[in-house]
Amino acid sequence: MAKNKEQKKEVIAKVEKALKDAVSVVFVKFNRLTVADATAMRKELRKEGIGYFVAKKTLLRRALDSQKISGEVPALEGQIAICYGVDAIAPARSIAGFVKKYKEQLAIVGGVFEGAFQGKAEMQEIAAIPPIEVLYAQVANLFNSPIQGLVVALNQIAQGKK
Repeated sequence: MAKNKEQKKEVIAKVEKALKDAVSVVFVKFNRLTVADATAMRKELRKEGIGYFVAKKTLLRRALDSQKISGEVPALEGQIAICYGVDAIAPARSIAGFVKKYKEQLAIVGGVFEGAFQGKAEMQEIAAIPPIEVLYAQVANLFNSPIQGLVVALNQIAQGKK
């Protein structure tokens, strides 16, 4: 069903607000995703504080053009949705999880990260970054590893002298 000018302005305003408020935005190509799967995906994304919005490409391009985003817009072919959030990495990581689950129906085609357009490869690299809790654990392990090695060595020496 065709949208009138007022409805189109509302869609553009919603996309512009999402682009302004979000730290990162992922462009998601979807094809033949069932309503049940899409609803389940949206519900999971909402739990994580991530928005998911489907818009016509022409309206999406108008909203993108009105923003001051550096770089070149990636090719937006097929049916496109935006996935956005205030966490820099969460939208890309969450959508990447769903892309693994729905390989035939979903694909990351690019995005906006730190005020610049990113291509498919860059957004997939961003999606591969582990959550902050995992990074903290890795840093803690990095600091703990030499100390742990020293304790094991001293323990071996102590057992050898008995």
